[in-house]
Amino acid sequence: MPSRTPNFVSLFSGCGGFDLGFVQAGFRCAGAFDIEEDVVKTHRLNFRSDSDVLDLAHSAPECESLCRLDAVIAGPPCQGFSTAGKRDPKDPRNTLLVRAAQIAVRLKPKVVLIENVAGVVSGPQRTFWDSMLRVLRSADYRVAEIRCDASKMGVPQRRKRVVAIGWNVQKDELAIALPERNSGTLRDALACLKDTPNHAPKHLDPKSRAGIIARHIGPNQKLCNVRASERSVHTWEIPEVFGNTSQVERLVLSAMLLRRRQKRVRDFGDADPVTARDIQQFLGQPVAAVLHKLVQKGYVRRLGHFYDLVHTFNGKFRRLSWHEPAPTVDTRYGDPYYFLHPKEHRALTVREAARVQGFPDTFTFCGSERSQYRMIGNAVPPPLAKCLAAFVLQNIIQ
Repeated sequence: MPSRTPNFVSLFSGCGGFDLGFVQAGFRCAGAFDIEEDVVKTHRLNFRSDSDVLDLAHSAPECESLCRLDAVIAGPPCQGFSTAGKRDPKDPRNTLLVRAAQIAVRLKPKVVLIENVAGVVSGPQRTFWDSMLRVLRSADYRVAEIRCDASKMGVPQRRKRVVAIGWNVQKDELAIALPERNSGTLRDALACLKDTPNHAPKHLDPKSRAGIIARHIGPNQKLCNVRASERSVHTWEIPEVFGNTSQVERLVLSAMLLRRRQKRVRDFGDADPVTARDIQQFLGQPVAAVLHKLVQKGYVRRLGHFYDLVHTFNGKFRRLSWHEPAPTVDTRYGDPYYFLHPKEHRALTVREAARVQGFPDTFTFCGSERSQYRMIGNAVPPPLAKCLAAFVLQNIIQ
């Protein structure tokens, strides 16, 4: 008789990136649960397995119908832990990390895998991670942490993740070593897109503000006033949008860019406003009249006795490069204000974002376009998940 196909249940499944990697490695999905209807509809369409809308914060899957499980996998919300957000320790979604472990141990699988952003193991957010590990240990699971770099696991993007793995089928320590896989280039990932589903490019109007800015942003560059590298294009380099500046005005702006990071006043943040006197001493020439003009032009703002640059974000209109891993795919990949195609003056399409995440073209996304971008950005890249699933099969279940 053939051996039984290993199975798993997915908690906070999203559209199924984590699940797809496990299916590709040889697992069968015995059930998937998420609170959003669009992602559950997408999951049902692509997996043709039991996927249910369920508020896991207040409910749990019925244990009686989910017996003899090999694995429970979970990707609880990361917004309260991500460095791309506010990292709010009081975000109510943070508790869902612990909730995932509580539900998992009730289902009594052989293996539990819980994934989240790397920021979950640093700062005050670490308390939620430690509480989750304690839940697993209290149920007699041995636990370990796996640090994952998606760019070394078959995914053409810079994406760092941490995975807690718990197992109860053996008492020895596991030697966790995931094999590295070639991720290829972004050009490889975005090749041959014609007639693929969920691919509808929307080019920027060349006369629009965004279209003009995009023309000034080269590969691997971004609109950024707070860094001085060649990767940063400053607003004063785009006079068609932000207004003309003189040579001396650009000299003062560049000096402010440097001094606001060099002369620190606060012990938080990465820069501080500066005084006119400091800029004058730094340049060796009067700057009061120039600063006054720059305030009028909207390049500088006055804060009491201090001055600071306007547009102090660390990068918008980030243009991807054909030859480097893409930035982390997040829910904003469809907005050119945040990300630009490597060559064309537009954002990435849903299918392009899915390709960068490692979804095959046969995977179809449901719901509004905004919902599709959100589910892709929140997903675990399937190639990363497949690496984890293969490790579990080879070292724990078999």
